[in-house]
Amino acid sequence: MFAEGRWCDEQGDPLPADAPFVPNRFVWFHRDLPDEVEVPFAVDVLYRDDRIVVVDKPHFLAAIPRGNHVRQSVVVRMRQELDLPELSPAHRLDRVTAGVLLLTTRREFRAPYQQVFEYRRASKTYRVVAAADPTLRDPVTVRSHIVKDRGVWQAREVPDAEPNASTTIRLLDSDGDRGLYEAVPHTGKTHQIRLHFLRLGLPIINDPLYPTVSGWRLDDFSAPLQLLAHRLEFTDPLTDEPRIFTSHRRLAEAPSP
Repeated sequence: MFAEGRWCDEQGDPLPADAPFVPNRFVWFHRDLPDEVEVPFAVDVLYRDDRIVVVDKPHFLAAIPRGNHVRQSVVVRMRQELDLPELSPAHRLDRVTAGVLLLTTRREFRAPYQQVFEYRRASKTYRVVAAADPTLRDPVTVRSHIVKDRGVWQAREVPDAEPNASTTIRLLDSDGDRGLYEAVPHTGKTHQIRLHFLRLGLPIINDPLYPTVSGWRLDDFSAPLQLLAHRLEFTDPLTDEPRIFTSHRRLAEAPSP
């Protein structure tokens, strides 16, 4: 890599292999990327201005470049498509979850919008398809203590511990077997909606992790998790105007209207 000039200093100039160590100096390099399976779904732009871009993320596309998903991520795709090299997400959305994702256009806007989510000033509403339970036409709030251990696929609930996760769930529609639900998380723990549906005995359709971890191939797009970030609401931290964004996507397994 040194011979190819792939180690660079802060100005982008190649470093020789015998360059002396300099404390607190940044050194840059570009690692080789594995071949990636292309995710054959478009990222739709719901809204764009000078500060933010709001997209409707498809299932199977990672939000940020990570692990096996670098080029096939919302950030890398949209940086290239929109010519916004500093584009960055303001919050998390799992690769297997579709729906509304907010990004900031430049680094000076990152902190104000990320703090909207950090301090729980945003309201998120999800749509979920699971087995129909008519008793849930009246909303129920599920609370539990959720822990996600590093290096483990699944998060877990800790019995008898003080709750740190809360989700309100209600049934919107059903066809007898399947139900379309609304889920409103009041906290932001990893996989909390998936775990709280499991707690109700209603694992989300096509969930590859709950109740058990199932094998899946990166080139298999046939069974998307039936979880959609349907609506995002918050007060803009820089203009104080109300912001409401709604996904145009529909869950494939949802009961027919």
